[in-house]
Amino acid sequence: MSVSARTKGMLRAVWLTVTAGAFLLSAVTPVFASSPSSLITDSINVLKEMGKQEDVGTMASVIKGAEAVAIVPSMMKAGLIIGGEYGEGLILRKQGGKWYGPSFYNLGGGSVGLQIGVQKTAFVMAVNNQKGVEAFLKSRTRLGADASVAAGPVGRRGQAATDAQLKAEIYSYSMTKGLFAGVSLDGSVISVSVKRNKEYWKKDISGNDALKQPATDRRITPLIREIENIIKKAN
Repeated sequence: MSVSARTKGMLRAVWLTVTAGAFLLSAVTPVFASSPSSLITDSINVLKEMGKQEDVGTMASVIKGAEAVAIVPSMMKAGLIIGGEYGEGLILRKQGGKWYGPSFYNLGGGSVGLQIGVQKTAFVMAVNNQKGVEAFLKSRTRLGADASVAAGPVGRRGQAATDAQLKAEIYSYSMTKGLFAGVSLDGSVISVSVKRNKEYWKKDISGNDALKQPATDRRITPLIREIENIIKKAN
């Protein structure tokens, strides 16, 4: 009987942990629910916050030379026993001094470990070549395996130049609780958001075709201006 009671106690503890985890994840789910307009507004706010940082010049230099810029204004991490991450974002492509898009995508990942609580992080990614751009246009791309990703160089430009010789397809930067840094997204998974693209473009459209559309709509031009403001801060 004692063994049975102990087993029941262990099962109850596991059940409570799983239930608490499910509650925590359900509590943050509304944060994930978004819209193209709110993603654009939140992306503008993220860039404004990053632009206030003293060492933003190096990131600005990387973005200046990039082929595209991708932003996830809010990525959430939640979990008790098994942690998971999820965020929605958009990407804009630059060619010949003009901007195209946006196309929307989802960014997710998972980790195993003791992660009690929820953490909110914003990401800005400088996409350096066509292969990097294509990573945001497929049904599933695993960063680090299907496309190389690295923490974006920070600090003085001389140090950044050394890092840039590695030339990852994607450089990523984060902003968490006012702290700005380069951070790797190795292992995260990108998938094009068919739903958000349809909501924004008012029709079924592939991510590839979305990035062929001039970014001249008044809904997206404020974000373009903010990216250009960042570029002006290049070292």
